[in-house]
Amino acid sequence: MTVTKSPSLSTCAVQIERRGGRGEAGARALARHLRDTPGVHDVDVSFRTGSVRITYDESVTSEEQLREAVRDRDVSIRDDPDTAPDEATTRSDLRREAVFVGLTLIGMVTGLATGWLGGPSLLMWAGYGVAYAFGGWYGLKGAIETLRHGAVDIDLLMIVAALGALSIGAPFEGAMLLFLFSLSNTLQHYAIGRSRRAIKSLVEMRPDEAQVLRDGAEVTVPIEEVAVGDVFVVRPGDRIPLDGIVTSGEGTVDQASLTGESVPVPKVPGDEVFGGTINESGSLEIEVTRQAHESAISRLIHMVERAQSEKAPTQRLIDRLEQPYVLGVFGLTIAAIAVPVALGNDFTGTFYRAMTLMVAASPCAVIISTPAAVLSAIASGGRQGVLFKGGEHVETAARIDAVAFDKTGTLTQGDTQLTDVFVRDGTADETLTEDELLSIVAAVQARSEHHLARATVRAADARSLDVPDAERFQSVAGKGVKADVDGTTTHIGNRSYFETVLGDAAIGGLEPGLDRLQTLAAEGKTSVLVAREHHGDVSVSGWLAFTDTVRPGAAEMIDDLRSLGVEHIVMLTGDNERVAQRIADEVGIDEVQAELLPEEKVATIEDLVGRFENVAMVGDGVNDAPALATATLGIAMGGAGTDVALDTADVVLMGDDLSKIPYVLGLGRRTRRTLTINLAIAFGAIALMVGAILLRGIPLPLAVVGHEGSTVIVSLNGLRLLGFRG
Repeated sequence: MTVTKSPSLSTCAVQIERRGGRGEAGARALARHLRDTPGVHDVDVSFRTGSVRITYDESVTSEEQLREAVRDRDVSIRDDPDTAPDEATTRSDLRREAVFVGLTLIGMVTGLATGWLGGPSLLMWAGYGVAYAFGGWYGLKGAIETLRHGAVDIDLLMIVAALGALSIGAPFEGAMLLFLFSLSNTLQHYAIGRSRRAIKSLVEMRPDEAQVLRDGAEVTVPIEEVAVGDVFVVRPGDRIPLDGIVTSGEGTVDQASLTGESVPVPKVPGDEVFGGTINESGSLEIEVTRQAHESAISRLIHMVERAQSEKAPTQRLIDRLEQPYVLGVFGLTIAAIAVPVALGNDFTGTFYRAMTLMVAASPCAVIISTPAAVLSAIASGGRQGVLFKGGEHVETAARIDAVAFDKTGTLTQGDTQLTDVFVRDGTADETLTEDELLSIVAAVQARSEHHLARATVRAADARSLDVPDAERFQSVAGKGVKADVDGTTTHIGNRSYFETVLGDAAIGGLEPGLDRLQTLAAEGKTSVLVAREHHGDVSVSGWLAFTDTVRPGAAEMIDDLRSLGVEHIVMLTGDNERVAQRIADEVGIDEVQAELLPEEKVATIEDLVGRFENVAMVGDGVNDAPALATATLGIAMGGAGTDVALDTADVVLMGDDLSKIPYVLGLGRRTRRTLTINLAIAFGAIALMVGAILLRGIPLPLAVVGHEGSTVIVSLNGLRLLGFRG
């Protein structure tokens, strides 16, 4: 069981034994039981994925009480969700199902052949007995479990139809129904299992041990025992066991399994690496930054499994309708028997036709059509370094009409470089040099996480400057910062900072400073003023200018979005309008909203939602968190190293590859088309067969083939999404 907490509520995830069968009526019955538990606010149960998620009030109930509530419904809990059921167990279950299908076929063929050839009656009924026993085993088991939860499902429909055929002397038709029902169930479990294995295979990419340096020697240590701060060694060809920072050595790392990057990434001291990726060249010494259970690959696996347990809107609708639909089929079947018999028709023929109608109207293909597609889409995205945090977001991606981008770190490299340092002529400190100004600014900016601040500190380090300490640091979001350096207050900010935060103060040299910022903006540079206080007077000491470069492939990505049908593309930035417009013109953005504070980005997203309804916001998941949460679909880039991105966005791109953004929308649109086709096949098959039965009548075997055939087709069609590459 895993637990996440909010200030008022907690959420726990209980892993349960997965169950076969077509429907989730038993899961809904368990959910209703849990919702009646005091303190429970929300429940999501899926027997198909073996998961229960419960949001509850800690002050009213506890994890253990919730586990007991699950056990009260005779549901087995997997106490070790990371290893149970393991791959061998899953494959063993699938093999057992396949053996049962084979025995059902042998029994059915034996009974049919014996009857045709006039063989012993005992042999014929023995063959049909084998077919009914093995073909109906899992269906009967599932039907009984569902009935114990006070519900009915499709398993019960199929068992009743098979027994009905047997009761009127049509054992072959019943055996054929059970054979195809069990066969399609097995194929369905294989299809869904493949989508799970696509993610579970990531676990195998993480080594069990690490070569840790202890007292100058390498010691083999299980990764669970490696602590943050330990240093381990990887050689060419080794998989990196844990997340960390390179402290020594240079090489290239294949991160495709995690971030989807198609080429190896160079790594030098100071660069971040991720567990499960492959060191292709060079020997590296890496300092651990996260323990095994907190690594990027562990979080990816956990969140994809969570996403697979959170149903898409279409699936939730179908699940809600399953119970009344099944009851309706039972009612229709009873009416199809009672009315003709009351009118004087032959009972045997009427009953046979009613059983045929029951099979044809059963919604097996409808129920499996959505999970087969959505689970495959989530798994496909996970293998490409794209994490959908629920089936709902896969469907949302299909409807996006407008996309808003943060500029820095999203459309641009985010590796901002300091290009210019100017000391103003006539500054109060007449001996101030460029290096001294830079060291003062670096002292203040060392306390900030802003990308301009990081560029300033890097530039000071590159010049090997002696950076003093800063005290009483204060930040004004989207405008600037100030701190005391060597007893003097230093202000660093944009035009808005000096016009609003220091608006009432007389600032020496402000006008020429602002003129210079405007000139630098016209050159496509972002710039800030630096002012210092001397004996109560504030005067501009100088200014710094920075530049950023557009990410490779940004323009192509914008073109790909338009080809997918995105109507409007917007760039949101706190940078000045001229710099923003230059970037927008370079990549082909429709609209620019510049010089925005974080709360203004939220207002802009709200306006876009009002204009276009379905809006995606793409950002880094940190500074853009409010805007990501406000958008219809929040997409965070670079999530492999960012905890906030995993918590904030609806979709997380584990790397920084811009081509994954069209991939997200393309996968959503392909999934929607697949769902449409699947539902058309499912409902079309039902309508065609029911119409034929009511108008002319069709044999039960033909209804069985149509019913089970449509189920297999939609399962395999959904499985095709595993191969989606954009």
